[in-house]
Order: sequence, then structure tokens, then C-alpha cells
Amino acid sequence: MKNLLLSLVIMIFLVGCHATKSRTSNTDAVEQEIAATTSDTVTIANDELEYEIIIIEPGFNAWLLSTARPEGYYSQGFLESRNYLYVTEWNQRVRQPLRYNPNLYEMQIDYSPNIDYGYEVNYKLYNYFIYFQRTYKQRLGPFTPRI
Repeated sequence: MKNLLLSLVIMIFLVGCHATKSRTSNTDAVEQEIAATTSDTVTIANDELEYEIIIIEPGFNAWLLSTARPEGYYSQGFLESRNYLYVTEWNQRVRQPLRYNPNLYEMQIDYSPNIDYGYEVNYKLYNYFIYFQRTYKQRLGPFTPRI
């Protein structure tokens, strides 16, 4: 339930931010913007656990489809161990907004090593961390973010 609430907060935040943009009378531009936002939205969900993360990051979906290693390349154990390290560092940075850019680290991620989130959740979360580190020149752990 917390995760659903987190998703709603993210969506409201994004809608709120979007509402401040200037409006154009050109409907084609609006349609293109909606299509770009939709294509850059990746939902990570595990219905059994009622777990959902919505990533709205320009370019991530295209990167995931074109650059990231295909599903099955990494084992679930590998993904879980890396995600745990990345989430731990991410959450520490969220709690230190004076030290780390609060525009990059906005919300904590609720990730427990004792829960089996499934392969898809771990795969997409891991790849988001790789994309994030490469795009924003951040380093969330001892490993160089490689593809």
C-alpha cells in the first residue's frame, strides 16, 4: 500500500510540475509531448507483492530497450545484491539533501533483501541505477556502472 501511495505522490508531483509549463496552441506539439512522456515511463511491478515503481525519466525506456543487457543476462541473485547496495546508497543520499542534489535524490526506495520481488522488478531497477549513474555522472557503489 505504501508503494501505491508513493506512486501516486510521484504522479501528482509530475503533473504539478507539468502544469507550470507554458501552453501552446499547437495540438501536434502537445501530442508529441504526451507521447514522449508515455514512452519514457517505465512501470516496475510485482502484482503478488503489490509492489510498484513508476520511473518517469526522459530517455530511460529507449536506453533500456536499446542499450541495456537483455533480460536473462544477469542472474536474479546478482541483480538483488547490486540493487541492495544501490538502494542503500540512494537512500542515504536522499536523507542528506544539503550534501547531495535533492533534485536527483528525491524519494527513498523501500527495498528489502528479505523479499523476493521477482526477476523483472530487479532487472528494471538495476538498469535504472546503471542508467542514472551514467547519465548524471554519479557513483552509487564501489562498482563502475557498466553495461
